[in-house]
Amino acid sequence: MKKNTQKEYIIIGLGRFGSSMAKQLEANGCKVLAIDCSEKKVRQIAEYVTLAMCVDVTNEESLSELGGKNFDGAIISIGHSLEASVLAAIWAKEQGIKLIIAKAYDDTQGKILTKVGVDKIVYPEWEMGVHLANDLAFNNLFDAIELTAEYSIADVAALDNWTGKSLKELKLREKYSVNVIAIKRSGALLINPPADAPTKKGDIFVLLGMNNTLKKIASATNAEKK
Repeated sequence: MKKNTQKEYIIIGLGRFGSSMAKQLEANGCKVLAIDCSEKKVRQIAEYVTLAMCVDVTNEESLSELGGKNFDGAIISIGHSLEASVLAAIWAKEQGIKLIIAKAYDDTQGKILTKVGVDKIVYPEWEMGVHLANDLAFNNLFDAIELTAEYSIADVAALDNWTGKSLKELKLREKYSVNVIAIKRSGALLINPPADAPTKKGDIFVLLGMNNTLKKIASATNAEKK
């Protein structure tokens, strides 16, 4: 018999973060059990997930009836109740769930959840704040993927004075402390481009570096277009 490879997740807490995670996981082909102590939130999510249940995670007996051993991961997205988050994390750990992710609002809450066995802590409000701040600061000069609050991978159009010069000649790492991951050229993506190959007009450099440095390069590119 062919083994079922469809992943199964339990989402505990159906606020904005939990609900969006539940819907996207289900849309991506996973099975999702979504639980919350609010009957209203459970009704709102029911049509989007495999199963939705009204469960109070502070009630040990209610949790024990869930039987979490079959889940590939647990996402704990409870409001500001640290106690409920901790109880849910302990339950998930005792069930042997391999991946436990929890939402936290500050470092203290994150450290406590880590100590009770959570594998990954996410700070959605902080991360959204960083994302918005970078958007405002960069004025949408380039498309970027944020790695941390300081580093990103960004698409930056090659400056006019880069045309005809090789990566070895440009010395971008020495001058700007950025790494060239790839070059987008005529619809193709050149991964790890040769150091001796000349840059062509219209090339888009995929750079890894600090946000402030990437902003300076992108600003120079933007200025050339005016």
